Amino acid sequence: VPQRAERAADQILDRTIRIRFDANVDPALPWTFAPVKRVIDTKIGETTLAYFKATNNSNAPMSGTAVFNVVPELAGRYFTKIECFCFKQQTLAAGASVEMPVTFFVDPKIVDDDDTKTIDEITLSYTFYRADNGSGVATTTPGGGSGS
Repeated sequence: VPQRAERAADQILDRTIRIRFDANVDPALPWTFAPVKRVIDTKIGETTLAYFKATNNSNAPMSGTAVFNVVPELAGRYFTKIECFCFKQQTLAAGASVEMPVTFFVDPKIVDDDDTKTIDEITLSYTFYRADNGSGVATTTPGGGSGS
């Protein structure tokens, strides 16, 4: 499970890891959603900022909640988010677009774990689900939560 942190890592290693970003939208939510950059190379331990762009393609305000996963799964325990749009529901006006940030780092402890020390690429994948039932009333997200 990916981790949450209040602050950055204590050290930055002189080793680069590639982060790939994937974005999906449940068919019930009429949004377009994609990473601004599909790939970022970052040093292990370095605080990194990435953006995703969402557009509400409908003619009414719409709310969505993002759930996420990390691949390979073993890397999830070292993938640490400081701030993320996925921590709370997002609402977009009709036709509106927004760039949403995620601030993260890969914990340097990843290189001390025999199961993860050779990982050189991690994929962070998000799926946005509709957060209301069409009446503006919030409902639970499929998959059971925020994923944090």
